[in-house]
Amino acid sequence: MKVLIIGSGGREHALTWKILQSKKVLKIYCAPGNPGTALLAKNIDISSCDIKSLLKFVQKEKIDLTIVGPEAPLILGIVDLFEKNNLAIIGPSKRAAQIEGSKVFAKKIMLWNNIPTAKFVCFDDYKSASKYLKTQKYPLVIKAEGQCLGKGVSVCQDDKSAQKFVKDIFINKIFKDEGKRIVIEEYLTGQEISFMVATDGINFASLIPSQDHKGAYDGDKGPNTGGMGAYAPVPFVDSDMVRRIEDEIVKPTLRSLAKHGNLYKGILYPGLILTKDGPKVLEYNCRFGDPETQAVLSLLETDIIDVFEAINNQQVKRLKLRWFKSSAVNVVLAAKGYPKEYEKGKVIKGTDKYKGKKDVFIFHAGTKIQNKKLLSCGGRVIGVTARGKNLKEAIDKAYKNIGKKGIHFPGMHYRKDIGKKGLIPKL
Repeated sequence: MKVLIIGSGGREHALTWKILQSKKVLKIYCAPGNPGTALLAKNIDISSCDIKSLLKFVQKEKIDLTIVGPEAPLILGIVDLFEKNNLAIIGPSKRAAQIEGSKVFAKKIMLWNNIPTAKFVCFDDYKSASKYLKTQKYPLVIKAEGQCLGKGVSVCQDDKSAQKFVKDIFINKIFKDEGKRIVIEEYLTGQEISFMVATDGINFASLIPSQDHKGAYDGDKGPNTGGMGAYAPVPFVDSDMVRRIEDEIVKPTLRSLAKHGNLYKGILYPGLILTKDGPKVLEYNCRFGDPETQAVLSLLETDIIDVFEAINNQQVKRLKLRWFKSSAVNVVLAAKGYPKEYEKGKVIKGTDKYKGKKDVFIFHAGTKIQNKKLLSCGGRVIGVTARGKNLKEAIDKAYKNIGKKGIHFPGMHYRKDIGKKGLIPKL
């Protein structure tokens, strides 16, 4: 079959790498892709949000299956457009994708179905939100409505920081057309985990849990990012916890969406926090996580096309996922200044050493080729993913391949503690 992958980040590079391993696939296209996907597939110069041009390309090239990486085209309605033209595509409809596109919609789903989450209040104007904040105890979590590239959430320790963030959203419009509404919710404590499932809307198959690292700096310090690294599986999430997450969160979420005419097909990814009262939902995502996908797919033994076909053919009930008995760690190498204004155009060295490696994988995220040189062009530039027989070995292997003897570029910064929470004997 011929496959199109939509997107240009590390997640899409990992998807390309995994799909290439399938004997069912003859050719892969990436739109727009990146220099990493160009080594494995044919990049097509079409923006991931130009859904009409993507439709024309798929029709012209007779693509058999399209996989959507980022949330933006899903929220725009690419699945509805493709299905209207009888084309196979993996992802939820525009209405179902609201579960990520609208934090208010997501919170209502949780409220109506008794899905455990933080207590919350919604606001659509600065004056009301500001007045409310002055009466609250801190810390609080403030979330901007819409697509904010992982930067629309702030944990505010006091009224001053909360007032500033709300003013930045409503008055200074730091998220431009997004952020017209906000959610203010209680601060929850516990370990955060990522829990992705493949679903046809009725049945689902759980992927192994992973743990993302959102804070820019070691110890989860600094501003939120799109993710500075991830590892899988998570040692402190046992089979009993997995069943509890499935029963209390995944099943009622899918039931509710289906009941209201939003049958959810694709990858559903609730971001969770394990509190003393049990797992609670922090947010929903309507696609594979990034960088969680890089770690998780490194451990997937099952042909990923079998997963996508099961979703598309309403046969997820029959799907049995197989996993390598290993651990995987992804460390993101970010540009100087990220997640704020960051440097671009830095020469990246060392990537050519990893072709054909079976335990270390380099996934491009924010890179470009110029004058035959590989340069940085995004905030999250490269993801170094390593697989080991256990978590410690995977961590050591990943970090061993960062720096002058591995991947490096001027000004890069990265967290030195990815995966270390998984090494703590008991949390």
